Amino acid sequence: MASSIGMMDSAYFVGRNEILSWINNRLHLNLSRIEEAASGAVQCQLMDMTYPGAVPMHKVNFDAKSEYDMIQNYKVLQDVFNKLKIEKHIEVSRLVKGRPLDNLEFLQWLKRYCDSVNGGIMNENYNPVERRSKGGKDRNVKSLKSSKSLQTNAMNNSGSGDTLIPNRTSGPKQLRSSGGAGGANSSAEIQALSKQVTDLKLSVDLLEKERDFYFSKLRDIEILCQATDLENEPMSVAIKKILYAADAKESALEEAQDYLHQTLDDAVEDEPETEA
Repeated sequence: MASSIGMMDSAYFVGRNEILSWINNRLHLNLSRIEEAASGAVQCQLMDMTYPGAVPMHKVNFDAKSEYDMIQNYKVLQDVFNKLKIEKHIEVSRLVKGRPLDNLEFLQWLKRYCDSVNGGIMNENYNPVERRSKGGKDRNVKSLKSSKSLQTNAMNNSGSGDTLIPNRTSGPKQLRSSGGAGGANSSAEIQALSKQVTDLKLSVDLLEKERDFYFSKLRDIEILCQATDLENEPMSVAIKKILYAADAKESALEEAQDYLHQTLDDAVEDEPETEA
């Protein structure tokens, strides 16, 4: 099934909003961007939802931030694929970078696959919130223990004779004055930072809309060039050379132009000479 989902499959025409709604509804999450699923934890739970119990959720880190932690999640996912004999290689190095298009394509494929199992009908007994609690249990226990030890140390220190006692006459006045100034400064800083966050969110939204706009244009061009009656035309071949060029390849345009010139020159040479 996995190998039969090609790039021209209808799965890859599903928009990011539909993908996000599917994830949020199935897993009771509140994702707003595709990049938020780049850690691999969401993908692991989607497979756990499709095949209940197949994923060792205690190994899945939903708090993964570093590439190392994300890679561990994708290792779990690849092991599940191998166990279920799903022929799908995960491009981990691309996904952990958080690139929206790479993650969107993988989630589009995953939705198509999950929908193909049992007609996409979710197990009514599956509790996504409860299953997520299986992940990172050890980390929660460790953090709880560490917080308890910190509280114990603080109590011991407060009970010892090493505790500093502030001057009763000058201390309160100094605290009140410094607290008032510090509170005003903190409030101003919070307002400034809040404004920066709002501006950044607006900029990100505009950039995402612009990115999606140009991506849709490129996708339309690709579909047009792959049409049966056009895919072997010189212009279509030249355009696909540019579209499919590697990221670091800067000579794609030159190669496409050279290909066109060479093709046109060959066509002129092949034309029979007209009689005078």
